[in-house]
Amino acid sequence: MNGLILRDYEKGDADAIAAIYGHYVENSNVTFDLEAPDSSQIDSKFSGMVASGHPLIVAVVNGEVAGFAYAGEYRSRPAYRFTCENAIYLAPQYLGRGIGSRLLAELIKRARKSGFRQMVAVITMGTKGSIALHKKHGFEILGEFPDLGYKFDQWHGIIHMQRKL
Repeated sequence: MNGLILRDYEKGDADAIAAIYGHYVENSNVTFDLEAPDSSQIDSKFSGMVASGHPLIVAVVNGEVAGFAYAGEYRSRPAYRFTCENAIYLAPQYLGRGIGSRLLAELIKRARKSGFRQMVAVITMGTKGSIALHKKHGFEILGEFPDLGYKFDQWHGIIHMQRKL
């Protein structure tokens, strides 16, 4: 996409990221959060991730934050320290333009450079676009877990996908 820049997270991105993520919290089951975090909560979480060496990328199109991706902690136990879990979110108006694919490709590179050996994606069942995106980038479905999360008065399952870095 023309005008697309992928760059590191900056504190000034927190408002836009909170708005993007809030959209998904309030309107979809792709996240199991029930309350959208505000920009200070986003900045606190993301600043901590950056300080811990986890890759955090912001997609900017013509000066506007279009989305973000990160490789966060998979589990807190020390034996999992070489495994990360990814997340990718795009502003709705930027879906279907290849930005998610560019973000994931860059995230994989940066996670590898950061010393991670495995990347896990936890995706809500039925989210065909996310599943296809991860398959395109070499992820395999390793498990399906029905009815784990309850949101919008119904149960939702998740799929675990994994890729060796």
